[in-house]
Parts: sequence; structure tokens; C-alpha cells
Amino acid sequence: MRTKYSGFLTLLLAFVVQLTFAQQKTVSGSVLDETNLPLPGVNVIVNGTTNGVQTDFDGNYSIDVSVGETLVFSYVGYKKVEMPVTAASSDISFAMEPDASILNEVVVTGFAVKKDKKALGYSVSSIQSEAIQESPQSDLTRVLSGKAAGIQITSQNGMSGSANKVVIRGTNSFTGDNNALYVIDGVPISNDTNQSGNFVDGNMGSSRSFDIDPNNIERVDILKGLAATTLYGTQGRNGVILITTKTGSSETTNTKQEITVTSSVFVNEVGILPDYQNQFGGGFDQAFGWFYSNWGPGFYRDGLGGWGADPSFDANGTVAHPYSTSNFLATNYPDFQAQYAGERYDWKPRNSVSEFFRKGISRTISVSARGRSEDGKFGYGTVFSNLDEDGFTPGNNVKRSNLTISGDAKLTNKFSVRGSMTYTKTDLKTPPIAASFGSSTFGSGSSIFGDLMYTPRNVDLYELPFELPDGGSIYYRQDNAIQHPLWTVKNARFGQLVNRVNGYTALDYELSDHFNLFYQASIDNYTENATNRQNRGGVTGDINTDRGFYSTTATTNTIYDHRLLFSGNNFSMLNDKGSMSFTVGATSNSVDYNSFGLRSTDQQVFGFFNHSGFVERFQSEYHQKRNIVGVFGQVLLDYDNYLFVNLSGRNDWVSNSIDNSLFYPSASVSFVPTSAFEGLASDNGIKYLKLRAGYGTSANFATGYPTVTLVNLNTQAWNDGNSDITSNTTSSSIGNRAIKPELFEEFEVGAEGNLFGRLTFDFSYFERTTNDLIVQNQPIPTSTGASFIDNNIGEIASKGVEVDLGLNLIKSQNNGLDWKLNVNFTTFESEVIDLGQDTEQVVYAGFTNLGNFATVGDPLGAMYGSAVLRDAQGNLVVDSAGNYVSQTTTEDGLVPMIGNANPDYVMNFINTMSYKGLNFGVQFSHVAGGDIYSTTVGSLLGRGLTTDTEDRLGTYILEGTNQDTGLPNTVQINNSDFYFSNGFASPADELQVYDASVVRLQEVSLAYTISSKLLEKTPFGSVSVKFSGFNLWYNAYNTPEGIHFDPNTTGLGAGNGAGFDFLTGPSSRRYGLSVNASF
Repeated sequence: MRTKYSGFLTLLLAFVVQLTFAQQKTVSGSVLDETNLPLPGVNVIVNGTTNGVQTDFDGNYSIDVSVGETLVFSYVGYKKVEMPVTAASSDISFAMEPDASILNEVVVTGFAVKKDKKALGYSVSSIQSEAIQESPQSDLTRVLSGKAAGIQITSQNGMSGSANKVVIRGTNSFTGDNNALYVIDGVPISNDTNQSGNFVDGNMGSSRSFDIDPNNIERVDILKGLAATTLYGTQGRNGVILITTKTGSSETTNTKQEITVTSSVFVNEVGILPDYQNQFGGGFDQAFGWFYSNWGPGFYRDGLGGWGADPSFDANGTVAHPYSTSNFLATNYPDFQAQYAGERYDWKPRNSVSEFFRKGISRTISVSARGRSEDGKFGYGTVFSNLDEDGFTPGNNVKRSNLTISGDAKLTNKFSVRGSMTYTKTDLKTPPIAASFGSSTFGSGSSIFGDLMYTPRNVDLYELPFELPDGGSIYYRQDNAIQHPLWTVKNARFGQLVNRVNGYTALDYELSDHFNLFYQASIDNYTENATNRQNRGGVTGDINTDRGFYSTTATTNTIYDHRLLFSGNNFSMLNDKGSMSFTVGATSNSVDYNSFGLRSTDQQVFGFFNHSGFVERFQSEYHQKRNIVGVFGQVLLDYDNYLFVNLSGRNDWVSNSIDNSLFYPSASVSFVPTSAFEGLASDNGIKYLKLRAGYGTSANFATGYPTVTLVNLNTQAWNDGNSDITSNTTSSSIGNRAIKPELFEEFEVGAEGNLFGRLTFDFSYFERTTNDLIVQNQPIPTSTGASFIDNNIGEIASKGVEVDLGLNLIKSQNNGLDWKLNVNFTTFESEVIDLGQDTEQVVYAGFTNLGNFATVGDPLGAMYGSAVLRDAQGNLVVDSAGNYVSQTTTEDGLVPMIGNANPDYVMNFINTMSYKGLNFGVQFSHVAGGDIYSTTVGSLLGRGLTTDTEDRLGTYILEGTNQDTGLPNTVQINNSDFYFSNGFASPADELQVYDASVVRLQEVSLAYTISSKLLEKTPFGSVSVKFSGFNLWYNAYNTPEGIHFDPNTTGLGAGNGAGFDFLTGPSSRRYGLSVNASF
């Protein structure tokens, strides 16, 4: 009986236990990240089983589980979470905590290969979509500004659609392109800036990175050093910006089908205008005149400087209307002038500049859809975005439409295919922006800013008619030597219409558990139709411009890229303590660039723009092809998950050189002490530490056809009295069959870590050298039959420090308060070591007497021009009239150095706070040091327009020594001599050089995400509202206070020039609202 009874109890107990654990139930919930935003793609698995799901786009999940089992939540970069299921469990929702040890953080590296960050022996910065999307700035490049150390982004100006340049770890070549390479979903794309002309005549035009849709960005990874970019060969020499799009990433795509709509409206206005003074009007030496300058009488009658004693004024304080006394009108348009006879003009301050600018509106709509089949084998994604943006300047508008369609399919267990295609249409319109020295323009173009910013305070540009009877321009100057800004807006325009297609197809075959074969073919093609035009009747001083011109340029650029990779992974060695992975492959990159231009001058019918309506025509045509074929290999050795060695190499063959083959080796090592030494890692101490070092090489091959002598074909004929003859000649620059590529070498060391689970750091120090620099148009003896040659010379050395710090001030779970502070810091130095035997100075940007030169012993990026003469003690020298004496050459016969465009350091502060569904972010930037030659500052001071010049009725004594006596200067000068003759009108360029230090409120954002519980009975999966601003405030604290100058400008265009502003234009300030909703 006892045995039977015991057996019965055993069966009963087993039945009860089985019944308890077999209670199946459905558990659901939502998973958030550390900022309380939905976290899609989290793996939710029943511990010890293969039963699992992933969270959807809204972070939601639902899974069938038995009471007593445990749910395990895991996601790359976050700590694993285990949640037991009880009888009461029905909703398990929480926020995941980032894994501060970042042992499993994955970043994108060469050829879009993903690697554990701990294994990398070089620096990689990652920027997530939250820092990019819904920004007031429509240009992705500018959105990235300040987000990571080591990256310098400079904008041409604040005009919508204007060009940028992106330099990583400083300028390393003075003739080669220094801009970073853009790679989207593994596809290298063009970032050309095809400007309408040189910086003198007007360098309008977008950089092709503007075509990228920020709304489709999943993340951005930035490869900075040569050890990181070796696999990209010569294309990656300036660093690589790897962009992973939402449609190109399958990481977060799951079985749910989702549609997301984002709509935003932003105000786009001029940044900060100068504080124009309202005490004095136009004239010179306190006497009235219709001049450029504003050194005339005060807007008061009596007292020193008042208008009462000036014979130009009547008893009512008015002057003759400028058109009634115009010599130009009297000679050329007497009937037009007659209507102003006897008319008076009120003497009072106006606000012409502020009234000229407008508040532009930027509107964006983006619709995306993506999803995956129930079995996970097929996925798709599509995004359509449309931008319509008015600039703050009349006549400036840019429109952009992007359509991306992508898909992927797992055709068998081993074979998969994916692809994507993007069509972009960009339409830019802008008034012309030629260079100006503060007296209209000096080249063959017009400038909307060069004729506007220094308008005398007594001139109302809206009150003065701007059109003559024949449509020409008329303005206040008595000789009509300045073009009316409103005439420019109406009659001069630059347009750029771009149609672009880029995409790829990729095949992936898993040969075995260890071997994989991958092939990708891609294309990037754009057609850019640029139109630059101006009606006849302009006032620039250039006859071909003033007679009217019409210029059209059709540019096409096609990049074909092929890539084949064979890789092997996770080969165990050393008794399973170590492992090895490798990649070998080959690439082919072909660039076919073609440009066809026609410029016609001497317009016959005002307002008619067709080449048939102009007398003279000049054709231009340019073709360039280059193919780069490369083979490469990479080996990654891992010992016990704490020591990693990466060996890489690539050999390139370039089609346009004779010395066309070059091998680039690189090596890096990563050591993780917190994994190597047991007990070193601690939650309350050193939580994670990685030490790294890397060595890398690369090269820059000459572009064009440097080894051959070109023929100039001239279709214009001349008659010798008997027949028509065309003058076809060889180029004055002879080919150099021995030209070599520029060689780059870099050594980098760094450390990454996490202290106390709150403080993260990433430190890098690098040294880089450039040898065999390519110099273009080097003078040679004419006995060779030519005048110039492209050649190799010299050496440049540079070094720098990059630091990224993160501090989690407050951490909480369950949607509590989180507060994070991130700081990044960059400093960079360079020196020109050698320029060869023939020269100590090479001009590479600007003019031959004012620009950026390479000079032995000086930094690359230094500025040169005429300087103020110094005596033997270094004192400034003043002449007998009390003015500074200029110096155009040094004792060595070189142009003097007048500044250095390189900043001392750049620091960015990024603060983020979140509570419940509320998120607040603010970013400050500080650029310390660096110089800029500024015509904007010089002309506004020299013309007496800002509040800096209000105190002007006394005399001034310039600091320095008298040239004749050697004693301290005591000669007094008046206001116009002080600001004008010893400012922007001085022959000494140095007097217009200012410190470019600036503190900037780069970004501010306040967002609210509606709780998912409130949306349960709605069709929405998520809804968020965000207010944000960009460039809301800045202070260039070492420039004159009343000018509010923004030094982030590049008057020399998007090339290698730096530190110059030729009234290039103000920056923009943006703010507005965006709404994001998913279904």
C-alpha cells in the first residue's frame, strides 16, 4: 500500500508541476532606448529555447510563453536583460541600458563591412539618425558639423544650396582635392562642386552632397585615418563618410509593414545683421556726397559734424535728389533725369539692408514605407522626400526631390540579393555672388552682397528707382558706378538643374559557415545643366558683362564601381584562444566626366535669353576619363577577445599616369586590458579600456592628362588677307611623363574607455606626412618649348589631437530623467617642410599677391599678402602723414605671411536631456583662433557704417614708429584716414585680417513623443513633435562688435583656399517645427 500511495503522490505532484509550467500566456510590451525612444529590432527569446521574436518599428513585441520561463532581451550595444514570467505577467515594458563596456558595439568600416569596435586599431566616429533627422538644415553636410572630432565643415555662405567643403584631419595637399569621400550603402558617390566660374567672377553652385536626403539616413560612420581607409585606396585618402540609409539597412526591418510620414516647416532668415549706426550719412570727411562711403554729416543740424554748415543742404535739411544731379544721367539719359529736376531727398537714416532680406520658408515632406515578409526572406523599402526652400535673399530658392526604392531577398539558405536605386532632382536658383573688395565688383560678374552691405545710411534702395528706360541699372552714385541690388535680383541669375541616379545591386553567397563570396555593381550618374545670365545694362565695369551675357554649361559625370570580395571568418587557432578572419578582393572604379559650355555676349534684345540673340559666342568643352583598378587584402587576428591585429594592403593601377601603380600597406592593433586582466574591470572604476595604434598609407594621383601635352583648338578664325585661318596651338603647359602620385603616411595612437559607468572617452593622436606634392603650372625655361609643367616637389608634415568625451550626469530607468553631456575637441598643426630646390613659395589659392601660399617653414593654410612694414624691433612703421607703410615682399623676396587660417582648436558641447517622452538637446561650438581676411569687416568699418564707427569726431594716432625719425608716431589723422586709408583701402592687406574665433549656438531642439499607450486605439504607431533651431546665435568675439561677422565662410570657393571673405555673404539662421508619425 505504501508503494502505491507514494507512486500516486509522485504522479499527482508531477501533474501539478506540469500544469503550472504549461500555463501558456501571451506577454507583450514595448522596449525603449536610453532616451526613451522606441527601440526596433530587439531580440526577445525564451531562455533555453529557439522561440523568439523581434520588436517592431515602435519597439513593441508580443510572444507566447509559459509561466516560469524567462524572457531574454538583447540588442547590439545594450546590456542583456532577463525578465522572469509569472502568472501575473502580461505587460513587460522597460528601457534598455547601453552597455558601457561597448564590447559588442558594431561600426561600419571599409566597404560597409561591420566590425566590433573593440577590434579596431583606428578611430571611427558614429552619428545616429536622431542627430540628423528633422533638422532645420536641409544640407546633410552642414547637419554633421560639430558632431564628431576631427571634421571641419566650411560653408560658402548662408545662401540656400550653396557649396560646402568637408576636410577630415586637415589639409594635406595644396593642389589635390582635400574633400572627404562619400559612400552611401557601400556605393562611392561624387561630391563635385561645379561652380559657375572662379571666385572672382562668381562661384555659385551646389556641392553634390546636397543631393543626399537626410530623411533617409540610418547612421553615419566617419573613417578618419589612413589605417581606416586603406581598402578605399587613393579615393579614401581624405577620410571616408560612410552613410547607411534606412532603405539600405536591414538591421531594423522585421515582419511589420510600416509607413512613416515626416513634415516640417522652418523659417530661414539672415543670421545676424550688422548694427548699422544712425548718426551719420553718406559723404567723406564730414562733407556730404553721393559716395560709397558713409563719412558725411550727421543726421542733426547743429554742432560738430552736423549738416547745418554744409552747402548741399537747404533749410529743411534735404539734399538734391541723387538722380537730379547725376552726371551719368545728364550725359546719357537727360529725359529720364528731367523728371527729378528740383526734387529733394530727405536726410535721414534708412534701413535698406535689413529691409532687403526676407524670411524664407523651408518646407519638407517625407514619406517612407518598409517591411519584411512573414518568413523574413523578402524585404523592401521606399522613401520619397520633397524640399522647397526659399533663401533669405530675394531670388534664392532650391528644390529637391528624392525617390529611393530598395529591396532584398534570401533566395536560398546560402544565396541572397539586394539592391537600391535613387533618383534625385535638385533645382537651384540664386542671384550672383562675385568677389568684392568693397567698391562694387572687380571681376567680370555681379555681386548681390558686394553692392548691398555697405549701402550708405541715407540711401533707401527701395525708394530709388533701379531701372532706366532701356532696362539698365541706375543707382545713387553720380557716375552710376554701382549696380542697384534690386536690378541684380531682377536681371541676373544663376541656375543649376541636376538630375541624378545612383544605385547598386549586390549578390551574397555563403559558401560555407566560414567562407563568403560577395559582388556589388553600382552606378552614380548626374547631369547638371547650369545657366548663368544677365541682361544688358548692368554696372560692373566689365564690358562683356554689362552688355549682357548668357552662359550655359551641361555637365555629366558617371561613376561605375565594381567590387568583388571573398572573405573567411572565425577560423579558430591556438587551442580556440585565437581566431582569424580575412578578406581579399578587387575593385574597379571608372569616372567619365564631360562638360560642354557656351557663353554668349552682347545681348541684342533686352530680356531675351537665347544664344541666337547674342553677337559673340565662345564655346568650351572638357572631357576626362579615369579608371582605377585595385586589389586588396585584409587579415584580422583575434587573441582571446582582447588583442586584435589588423593587417591590410591595397595596390592601385591608375589609367592616366605612366608611373601608375602603387601599393598601400597598413597595420593596426587593438588591446583591451579590461578583458585581458581579470579583476581590472569594475562598475565603480574602469569599466572598459581599449588601447590602439595604427599605421596607414595612401596616395593622390594627378587628375586630367598630366603626362601629355594638350592641343588648344580655337574655332575662331582670322583673315590674313587671302584666306581664313584658325589658330590651333599646343598648350603652354607641357606634359610630364615622370610625374608621380603624392604619397601620404600616417601614424595614429589612441585610447577608448568608460569610467564608473558614466564617463566615456575616445582619444586620438596622429602624425601625417605628404611627399612628392604635385604642383601645377610650375614655371620652366621657355627654351623647352613651353612655359609651365606639372611636377612633384617637397613635403608637408602635420599632426593633431582628437578627443571625444561623454558624461552621463543622470541615469534612470523607466522613462525617468536622463542627462548626458558630450564634448569633442580637435587641434591640428601643419608645416611645409620642403618645396624643392627651385622655390620657397608656391601660390595655390587666391591671387598671386593675396591668397594661400605654401611656404617653407610655415603652416599649410597660411595667408599671404602685403603687410605693414616693421622696423628692426618689430614695431609698425608709420609715414610722415600718419599712415601705415606697406610691404609687398620680405627681405627674401617672398610675399609676407599675414595670417593663418587654421584654428588653434575646435570644441563642441552637446547636451541632451530626456524625461518621459520629452527630449531637449543643445549644441554649442567654439572655434578658437585662426585668421580671416574679411572684406565684409573691412568695408563696413572703412565705409563708416556700423556702431563701431559712431565715435568719429575726434582725431586718431596710429600705434607705431615714425619712418623718418624712428620715434613713436604722434601724427593725428581724422576718422576717414583711420578707418578708410588705414583699413580696407590701405595697400597693406594685413589690416583687413581678423581673428576668426567664434562661439556659436549651433543647434537647439525640443521634442515630445506621445506615449504609445495613448495611441493604442489610433492608427498611429508613434507620433512625435519637434521644435528645432540651427545657428541661432554666434559671437566672433575678436572682430568688431557691431559687425556681427560670421567667419564660417569660404570666399575662395569649395577648393583648397581658406581664410578669405570677399563680401561672400552672411550666414543663415533657421528655426521651425517638424512632425513625425508612423502607421
